[in-house]
Amino acid sequence: MTSVSVRQLAKSFITQEGSSLQVLKDFSFCADDGDFVCLLGPSGCGKSTTLNILAGLVPKDAGDIALGTTPNGKARISYVFQEPRLLNWKKVEDNLGFVLTAMRVPAEEKARRIAHYLRLVDLQDYASYYPLALSGGMQQRVSIARALCVLPDLLLMDEPFSNLDEFTARDLRRKLLEIWELERKTVIFITHNALEAVFLANKIFLVSSKPATVFEQVGVDLPRPREFEDPNLLALQKKVITLLGVR
Repeated sequence: MTSVSVRQLAKSFITQEGSSLQVLKDFSFCADDGDFVCLLGPSGCGKSTTLNILAGLVPKDAGDIALGTTPNGKARISYVFQEPRLLNWKKVEDNLGFVLTAMRVPAEEKARRIAHYLRLVDLQDYASYYPLALSGGMQQRVSIARALCVLPDLLLMDEPFSNLDEFTARDLRRKLLEIWELERKTVIFITHNALEAVFLANKIFLVSSKPATVFEQVGVDLPRPREFEDPNLLALQKKVITLLGVR
C-alpha cells in the first residue's frame, strides 16, 4: 500500500492546429494507505490524463506528486485500462506469468502467485485458455489478476467496466471489492458513473470539465458490503449528481 498526494497538477497538450489545450489545472487530491478513491467527472475531462501522469506514462507540466512520504517518490504501480490489453497468443496463466518473469520472480513463487490471483478472480479453471475464448468480463478479470500479481503499492483503474453490460459490470464491481477487502491495496479508480463511485469508494473527488480541477470531496461513510438498491446509497448518488450538475 501507499498514500498518494497530488497537488496543483497541470497539463496541456498541443493540438493538431498548433494551439495549446489545457487539460488539467490546479488538480489536487489525496489518498491514504488502503483507500479506495474514485475520481468522478464527465467523459473526456482529463481523468485518464491524471492516471497516465501518476503511472509515469505522460509528463506533468507542473505540480507535485508524493507517493508514500517521498515527493516524486517511487512505488510499484499497476494499471488496469478500459480494455483488457491481454496478449491473445498467450494463455491466461502466461499473461500473468510473463510480467512475473520480467520481474525475475522465482519459478515456485511465480506459480503460487498465478494460482492465487486466478483463484481470487474465479478463473482458476481457465488458466490454460486463450483470451479470445473468454467473454469480455472474464478477460477483464484476467487483466485485474495480472495487475495484482506483481504486488503493487498502488492500483490505477481507468473505467475498467465501462465497456461491459451492466449485469457483468455489477458482478465485477462486487468481485473487485471482495479482493480490495482482502488485499487492501490503495486504489485510484476513474469513472463517470456516479452509482459506481458511491458503491466502490470511501472517498470521491468530483472533477470539473476541461481544464479539469477537483472541486469537491465527498466521503462515503456507508457500511460494507453495499447493495446497489440501498436507499442511503441511492441518496448519496443523487447528491453527487447534483453537485456535478452545479458545475
